[in-house]
Amino acid sequence: MRACRSLLAALVAAAALAGCDGAPAEPPREQWRHEIATLQATIADDPGAMEARVRLARAQIRLGDGVGAEATVKAALAAGANGDYLRPLLARAYALQGDGSRALQAIDAGPIAPEMIGEAAWVAGDVHLDNGDIAAARDAYDRAVRELPRESLLWVSVARFRDANADALSARDAVDFAIELDPANSTALAYKANLVRTQRGLNASLDWYAKALAADPDNVDALIDQAATFGDLGRYKDMLASLRHAATLRPRDPRLFYLQAVLAARAEKYALARSLLQRTRGELDDQPGFMLLSAVVELQLGGEAVAATWADRLLSEQPNNFTARRILAVADWADGDADGAVEALAPIVSRSDADSWSLLLAARVAAETGQQDAAASFLSRAATLNRGDAAPFATNNSYGLLAMGADADPLDPAKAIPAISGDMATGNYASAIARATKLRDANRGVAEAHILLGDAALAGERTDLAIQSYRAARDLDAGERTTLRLANALFAAGDTAGSGAAILALRDSQPSSIDADRLAGHLAMDIEHWDQAIEHFERVRRRVGNRDVVVLRELARAWAAKGEADRALPLIALAYRLQPLNAEIMLFYADLLDRRGDKQSAEDLRYKAEQIGR
Repeated sequence: MRACRSLLAALVAAAALAGCDGAPAEPPREQWRHEIATLQATIADDPGAMEARVRLARAQIRLGDGVGAEATVKAALAAGANGDYLRPLLARAYALQGDGSRALQAIDAGPIAPEMIGEAAWVAGDVHLDNGDIAAARDAYDRAVRELPRESLLWVSVARFRDANADALSARDAVDFAIELDPANSTALAYKANLVRTQRGLNASLDWYAKALAADPDNVDALIDQAATFGDLGRYKDMLASLRHAATLRPRDPRLFYLQAVLAARAEKYALARSLLQRTRGELDDQPGFMLLSAVVELQLGGEAVAATWADRLLSEQPNNFTARRILAVADWADGDADGAVEALAPIVSRSDADSWSLLLAARVAAETGQQDAAASFLSRAATLNRGDAAPFATNNSYGLLAMGADADPLDPAKAIPAISGDMATGNYASAIARATKLRDANRGVAEAHILLGDAALAGERTDLAIQSYRAARDLDAGERTTLRLANALFAAGDTAGSGAAILALRDSQPSSIDADRLAGHLAMDIEHWDQAIEHFERVRRRVGNRDVVVLRELARAWAAKGEADRALPLIALAYRLQPLNAEIMLFYADLLDRRGDKQSAEDLRYKAEQIGR
């Protein structure tokens, strides 16, 4: 024991001297590795050095070496160490290996030493959180925090728990406290970066990733999340640099292959993307992003049946993921399953705000199956982009049952949210607002609660309340779902400048947002900033291809306004092929043909437009 204390004193002295002579301090992980090597040498010289064995297990845990920590703890137990003290460390070793069941068994196998109760509760909280047992996780973390109130890494776990409960405000408080306790906690800094990315956007998060990597250059999770952020920003060289560094540290991490597959798909190297996805060995198969990318890649490579399987799996978890629905519809249609395509498109085309591409595909499928009236209806809607009435939410009987359930338990989201939707569908906006207000008041740190109140208020023409609610939601989550709602409410209130500012802020913080670019393009068109409009709409076109009629039309208008009819003409021709019954497109196409001197074609288009307008 005396030798172990001497060793620890020497380590502290060495760490203190590391900053002298202007020499850079070693990265934290190198320090841990050196300590592990020194402790292992100490144990080899003195097998009875129990303190050294405990410190070795803790060092291995800090490096994420669950297998090594398990071996160290079991060796200590075999040498006569106190099991009541070591059992939580053994549980942590199992948890690091992904074996939560054995971790909980280790904790429950006997009494826990009083000074280790907090650590045992902490491990249990992490395991319960991973298992989705929120109630058990909450109880465990409460106990852990009581025992270890100033443990920085524990507060990162608490932040993860609160974030999993969509309580963004409380999650931010927890991670900020973790950083206050230990400003060099790379794990806390990296998680702060993830929260900032959601709250304030991609660019704002980069400084926090840089701080996390300055504290620990070998933080693999921070490197991978930073790489994903660079990718979303279109900074692919920086993305590759982060991925390559991470690959030297954890070469088999499946996230590395997934992100490389994203890069390959964006470069239209779909065979390479498929190969990289396969190298994840199924470890990410349940992740929504992985499912969506797999569906896209398989569809591009002609594997319609496999693409449909991936899209179907994603829809079983996210039934309102319309991108997955479109992929499923295309895959089913290409594979000869017209009924499947109809079923996939139904939730989209039944909406009043259905996009033209989905309507056109629905028209083609309907025509193929002999449903000429339905095909004509879809074509008409696509051509005019009319906005019809939304389908009713529920029958009066089912609405009454929903209302009764929500009245009995107004703070249960599973009961209150359907009742709010029912209120809105039946025009009972005051009730919807009242229910949503109760949920919001009980969950002020949850963005969805503010969004729900904003939606109810906007439907009930309480625009001021909607704006207030959407602003509160955006303070918690500055992504598309909040910012676009706020921009819409501001526009409805007549604040076009505020609406535009919100859209441009989204464009700056989330450069990968297609909707932000689309709306920013329309704003630029309104003020006749043609070059800016072209820049925004071209970014959209690069992402979605030549299938959005409005984007093609606006690009053509912008080029024509700049006096470059030759660049406008092929764009409006593409739009016309997609919507041959759209009178507005016909007339604009005719004007451009006129300028080129093709008088007869222009006259034919004008005559056709006139006939449609009658």
